[in-house]
Amino acid sequence: MTSATGPAEGPAEGPVRVLIVDDDAMVRAGLSMILGGVADIEIVAEAGDGAEVPPMVAEHRPDVVLMDIRMPGVDGLTATEALRRTSAPPEVVVLTTFHADAQVLRALRAGAAGFLLKDIAPADLVAAIRKVASGEAILSPAVTRQLITHVSDGGAGDRTDRARKLLARLSEREREVALAVGRGKSNAEIGRELYMSVPTVKAHVSRILTKLDLNNRVQVALLVYDASA
Repeated sequence: MTSATGPAEGPAEGPVRVLIVDDDAMVRAGLSMILGGVADIEIVAEAGDGAEVPPMVAEHRPDVVLMDIRMPGVDGLTATEALRRTSAPPEVVVLTTFHADAQVLRALRAGAAGFLLKDIAPADLVAAIRKVASGEAILSPAVTRQLITHVSDGGAGDRTDRARKLLARLSEREREVALAVGRGKSNAEIGRELYMSVPTVKAHVSRILTKLDLNNRVQVALLVYDASA
């Protein structure tokens, strides 16, 4: 998992534990069918409403939550925001039918690790879950720019000022790493670009998350984009 204290290294041992949240029983069944036969992924529970998520997370301790964004009752955005306020939240991956959606962007700003379209290929779904469980984001810079550019999100000026003030808290080296994260670079790519070892890059990313009170690399990327607006 990823928290404000640093990037996750994924589950310590055993399969990736997944909670499926969707109000459509057929969608839940389809996801369960896809993931049920994967040796290193375990479906620990299913929920049909965001209100069920906090107690299920407390009981089952999933590593990854696949979260439908639109549900009657408590929606996925509200559930995501509630989870990210807890002390050791799982990674949240938003499930949606839209590429550019205001609620998706809000969920990413709240700390979701990325989003997946519901018609994703099974192999890509499995790969995305493994990636998120290991502490990586699953959102490309191009998709992030599309969301920010095409979704009316309001308050752009205030966010730009806030983002620039936050980035100013970082050391010069940390800002270089943050900008590279904003360009979608992996730790290995950042290391090659800035002549650092991968452990050193990871340490910088951890300090960035802690200094700026952010949850994950997606939020770092959004902050970089906001600052450049």
